[in-house]
Amino acid sequence: MPDRALRIGLVSVSDRASAGVYQDQGLPALQDWFAQALRSEWSMHTRLIPDERAAIAQALIELVDQDRCDLVITTGGTGPARRDVTPEATLAVATKEMPGFGEQMRQISLHFVPTAILSRQVAVIRETEDHAALILNLPGQPKSIKETLEGLKDADGKSIVHGIFAAVPYCIDLIGGPYIETNEDVCKAFRPKSAIRPSQSHNEPTNQS
Repeated sequence: MPDRALRIGLVSVSDRASAGVYQDQGLPALQDWFAQALRSEWSMHTRLIPDERAAIAQALIELVDQDRCDLVITTGGTGPARRDVTPEATLAVATKEMPGFGEQMRQISLHFVPTAILSRQVAVIRETEDHAALILNLPGQPKSIKETLEGLKDADGKSIVHGIFAAVPYCIDLIGGPYIETNEDVCKAFRPKSAIRPSQSHNEPTNQS
């Protein structure tokens, strides 16, 4: 597992936000969440694109193959409407599916709204000859993004339903990415004892594009 900064790609998928009709909310919500949740060094690469399958797929390929992101997260475009094609674009660039993430995302959201069953979020691995990345589809609303990543806790802070990010650091380990440390007050990462390292130095994000 290389000792380097985690590279994160963030993709907000929205016809209206990409056209400037209204301000995008997905990217700021993700940026704020990672700033609070990560203790190890990381960098960020962002895209704001319309609901076009080819454009989404191309952005994912560029972020993984060219920018060499270890983790790519999309927001928006995962419902049943005609223009919702983010899952299809994600699956088109995949080499492996990771169905447990989608199952858990819907499980979390069902605690809040029955329409969570309409969500089609998927997660995949994209592999090249010398690199691999985890790609996750998230909802578009800031509140839902936070709930999906962190999960649900009771009044004492005890986890009721685990958020999906608890499993992300170990997944990144397994595909050859950098070691990720989290702020446990926000999200405690789970690893087998044999995979836990002594705590390293902590840094802010290094760049944004």
